[in-house]
Amino acid sequence: MFKLIGGLLVVAASGWAGWQVSRNYARRPVELRQFIAALQLLETEITYAATPLPEALGGVAEQVETPAASFFRQIADDLGAHRGCSAREAWHDTLACYGSCSALGPGDLSILRGLGNSIGISDREDQSKHLRLAAEQLKTALAIAEDAAAKNVKMWNYMGLLGGMIIVLALY
Repeated sequence: MFKLIGGLLVVAASGWAGWQVSRNYARRPVELRQFIAALQLLETEITYAATPLPEALGGVAEQVETPAASFFRQIADDLGAHRGCSAREAWHDTLACYGSCSALGPGDLSILRGLGNSIGISDREDQSKHLRLAAEQLKTALAIAEDAAAKNVKMWNYMGLLGGMIIVLALY
């Protein structure tokens, strides 16, 4: 009886581990799409509506879904609190917190970090160029992420379960 329960626990734990890995592969394209849409909205707010940066970031946060919304909301809150931090500092601090719990890869975070270096320090046209460049780079990353998700989501789901079954069979 204990062997059966132990075997089921091993299979369940390895299946859960495989599911977690596959979930990150599936979440990455979703997050990248959200950030691309958010950057396009931010470009519109800054370039055409001439909205101040904290308000533009807040508006973007209301129009996109979580988790990207929480990223832009935090930056808007930091800038709106008048704590004396620059847009760059607020962007990088938020990105550091966000990056640890997101499905975005190091390359994706590097693109966003590069955008943070130029956000809020130049005129509207220059901001628009930086936002478009970052969106294009994220689109390239999105294509790669979609390919990786298509290849790896099912594999990791099955690998987790089958790995657990192999461990159980090897132990008995």
